[in-house]
Amino acid sequence: MHKILFATSEAHPLIKTGGLADVASSLPRALLKRGHDIKILLPAYASVMEKAKEAGVKKVAELNISGQTIFLQQTRLPGSRVAVILVDIPQFSEREGNPYCGPDGSDWSDNHWRFFVFAKAAEAIALNQANLEWQPDIVHCNDWQTGLIPALLAQYEQKPASVFTIHNMAYRGLFSYQVFSELGLPSDYWHHEKLEFYGQMSFIKGGLAFADAITTVSQSYANEIQTPEFGCGLDGVLRARADDLSGVLNGIDMDEWNPGSDKLIAHNYNRRTLSQKHKNKTSLQAQLGLPVDKTVPMIGFIGRLVEQKGIDLILNQMNQLLAQDCQLVILGSGFASYEQALKNIAQQHPHKVSVTLGYNEDFAHQIEASADIFLMPSMFEPCGLNQMYSLRYGTLPIVNAVGGLRDTVIEKPLDDIGSDGNGFVFHLATPEELHLAIKRALACYQQPEIWKKLQQNAMSQDFSWEKSAERYEEIYSAIVNAD
Repeated sequence: MHKILFATSEAHPLIKTGGLADVASSLPRALLKRGHDIKILLPAYASVMEKAKEAGVKKVAELNISGQTIFLQQTRLPGSRVAVILVDIPQFSEREGNPYCGPDGSDWSDNHWRFFVFAKAAEAIALNQANLEWQPDIVHCNDWQTGLIPALLAQYEQKPASVFTIHNMAYRGLFSYQVFSELGLPSDYWHHEKLEFYGQMSFIKGGLAFADAITTVSQSYANEIQTPEFGCGLDGVLRARADDLSGVLNGIDMDEWNPGSDKLIAHNYNRRTLSQKHKNKTSLQAQLGLPVDKTVPMIGFIGRLVEQKGIDLILNQMNQLLAQDCQLVILGSGFASYEQALKNIAQQHPHKVSVTLGYNEDFAHQIEASADIFLMPSMFEPCGLNQMYSLRYGTLPIVNAVGGLRDTVIEKPLDDIGSDGNGFVFHLATPEELHLAIKRALACYQQPEIWKKLQQNAMSQDFSWEKSAERYEEIYSAIVNAD
């Protein structure tokens, strides 16, 4: 049994902007279930404080960090027994909206200070200086917002072991030398093997340089980030620490994403009752004003409308796709240019394309249950969750062979599907290769027995957090015993 402080800037359902929030909710619950004593450390954003009221919030400590008073509040993760410690400063708790940026989309100008204070609070808890009568033997940090925690702990001989998980290398927490000076970090940390990054300070480098173990969210992404193409300028650091770097595939909540019991979809079904799946499609077709026809293949897309998600690939083969006998249902939001282009296409082709801007969790479940094919042509994808949700729902994914997509979706020749063929994969990020994969999927859809076999393979896979939690236990034990 380990005592684990799990430091994160998001945790569903208290605060979510992306997949990190799902991991920071599900992994601690899985570890608690396996007998570990785990507490989540989270900023006390205004929205978090509001949502935590139901479970109750109590002040458990008061710290002074760089002249500022910090309150530690405690609540629990809704729907679980996992304790959550909230770092309460006005820069978190008195600010509405997005945790990282203002209404204009620009980063909050004091992000460096907010997450420095967060790291200092983690340091105090880790060193048993917060009067909580609880000291972790593992501090598990996630993404750049927590990158300074391993760097701060490295100053002490007697300290907990640390793990740093990379959820997306594209976000490195970059700030000026002036910020480095203002934070009062050790002067020798301004070094290319520590926090300095091409004349700037990088928070994420604190985790990469100082943590005892580094993980990321799939084995393929662990390999990719050691290359210049995917390493975002930090591939050299990661190659130097290759022996300490592991890929641990994220899991999904197998109860929340279960077509057999999902209350958000029109008709439940499972592997044995796959013939009922099409009822979701015809319900959604009627709801969206698309022609109601259970035989027409429906392609779904759910995601941010940004370059990373392969939106350019989708748009640049749209004319060919519109020539196919299929329907396209899109849910997402992002760059205004992409939103407008997709809205225009939906207006011009109302019987083939439906576009819903924004994000709606209920609607996401309905698309997963209704679509026959799921489009996920990401340019890079550390792990990806939607392809796993799709597989769970027997909605066969079309993916680019990157990161976690490569590790979870397998295309096999149709005469040799075996037990692992479960989708369609393209290996060159071009509109032409994407469209060829779509054509292969649509042709396969016309072969019902083969299609059903692929669906059953997809729905048989175990994407539970149990497997991930087991792997983390091994990593935790290795670094604690090494100390």
